[in-house]
Amino acid sequence: MNTFKNKTFIPVIGFLLLLITTARVAAQQAQPFSYSQYMDNLTPLNPAYSLLDRAGSINTLASKQLVGINGGPTSFLLNGGAPIESINAAAGLTVLNSELAVEHDLEINAYFAKAIQVGPEDYLAVSLNAGIRNYVALFSAIDPTGNDTEFSQDVRQTKPNVGFGVMYYTDWYYIGISVPELTISSLGTAGVQNNSNFTNHYYFAAALITSLDDDIKFKPATLVSYSSGVPLLADVSGTFYLKEVLGLGVNYGTDKTMAGILTINFDQFHIGYSYKFGIGSENLGGVNDATHEVTLTYRFGKGSSTPKLL
Repeated sequence: MNTFKNKTFIPVIGFLLLLITTARVAAQQAQPFSYSQYMDNLTPLNPAYSLLDRAGSINTLASKQLVGINGGPTSFLLNGGAPIESINAAAGLTVLNSELAVEHDLEINAYFAKAIQVGPEDYLAVSLNAGIRNYVALFSAIDPTGNDTEFSQDVRQTKPNVGFGVMYYTDWYYIGISVPELTISSLGTAGVQNNSNFTNHYYFAAALITSLDDDIKFKPATLVSYSSGVPLLADVSGTFYLKEVLGLGVNYGTDKTMAGILTINFDQFHIGYSYKFGIGSENLGGVNDATHEVTLTYRFGKGSSTPKLL
């Protein structure tokens, strides 16, 4: 496992200041799909991230909001990839299934990522992804009588999707930008036209890891998303790792949310849980639409194949 070099103390302070500044200036806006544990698996948003791991892996994530309420937002994410060491590349597949009341969204993307070495421990990576997205909204189920014209027509459409990502990384930090979904054709019926989920979304992500002592490492990370016509959303997180096994972290989002994160790393398994809750004035003393998120990762390798940045 490569570790952080102590001589980079000044860049670390600068990086932390950048995260704080970004979080303060960003405004509120919901992402099309967001998850608290992005610092452990950024591949669905930027497939170039898959090159940080020298072993193949299968990653799963399940999240549930408004537990106990029928139709509450539910998402399941599956992504898996394998390295192509002969050309310093990786390839894989990402599947996302989301449901909200009468709406169902399924997206499947295949990706390919390639890195070139630009320094002793420095790499520049690019990725391409392509797939399809199927959206179904059974609006007629809201008003079976058909008297409400706003909900008289169901929506069933499928569209192709392409995307790309760029990432610069070393053994102790990465910085990347990506557009995982470029809209080729619009889903132009019903209320979908005004739905920000079907516009192009742009992501900026960065993280680093530093050794506080022989047993404790600290990993700050940030994820910023933007879509035309809406404000930025920024998330800042910090995670402490004890002996590279137990991780404890916290997230803050400019959409007035926070999350606590617990992770456990074994030789080939990674288990994570996060609890996300609102901290706005509307949440204080009222109903808090908390989100539970569980992740499970299996890696086809260990030892020298330990991924960079844990």
